[in-house]
Amino acid sequence: MSTPDTLPAPDAAATPAPVALAVAGLSIRFGGLMAVEDMTFEVREGEVLSLIGPNGAGKTSAFNAITGYIPASSGSITYRGVPLTGLKPDQIAGHGVVRTFQKTSVFNGLPVLDNVLIGLHRRARQHPLAIMLGLPGVRRDEARLRDLAWEILDLVSLRGRAGEVAASLSYGELRLLEVAIALAAEPTLLLLDEPVSGMNPAETGAFMALIARIRTRGTTILLVEHDMKMVMGVSDRVVCLNQGRIIADGPPAAIQRDPQVIRAYLGERYVRARG
Repeated sequence: MSTPDTLPAPDAAATPAPVALAVAGLSIRFGGLMAVEDMTFEVREGEVLSLIGPNGAGKTSAFNAITGYIPASSGSITYRGVPLTGLKPDQIAGHGVVRTFQKTSVFNGLPVLDNVLIGLHRRARQHPLAIMLGLPGVRRDEARLRDLAWEILDLVSLRGRAGEVAASLSYGELRLLEVAIALAAEPTLLLLDEPVSGMNPAETGAFMALIARIRTRGTTILLVEHDMKMVMGVSDRVVCLNQGRIIADGPPAAIQRDPQVIRAYLGERYVRARG
């Protein structure tokens, strides 16, 4: 099956979508090191926005602050009008902001389907006492969650591996499973941290197609990635960081031509390769 290298361009004449995530004046300091300095950007509903930049530019630190894994030194983070600054990761996930990590994090000893069922625990409707008593409603809820798990496995193209232990999957399939677990938490904003790192071109192409399918569900996506073909192919907008500060923010075509971005990150070789 062929996969698209690009996603449909947004209609420039259309009314801009509402702001989903607003990061204002975000700074992150580790001792004497300023990892992120005065970062301000917005992600609109339904948008795919990518953060790019050299290693150490502050991309993952920004991700960690948005999702509550590290505290912000100053600034504010708001999602759909709700302040996220100071909340714990599980509280932020409860507001629909869910992330993946650079290193694959799955339950290696469990079947693929069970991995996704664990991810669905937030969507269970039954009280623990009802579960202990084995009431009829529990069985109906379990069937509902199992149906949802199959739906998610279909979305990430892992239905055929549902009964196999996660440890038997290829690296690319493990990355897909991690996304499936994140989708099980029902995110409205999905943060993907270097999702195609280590993938071959075919796996990367398949992942680009997955992003297209996820966004058709209305999910907003914030992406950190070094694979520029993927970034430029899937993003509505790109924000480039260097030494903890934003140096460019715009559509992919403009970012590829930006002199600061070329000097700090893309390099002249990339420009020549693009022709």
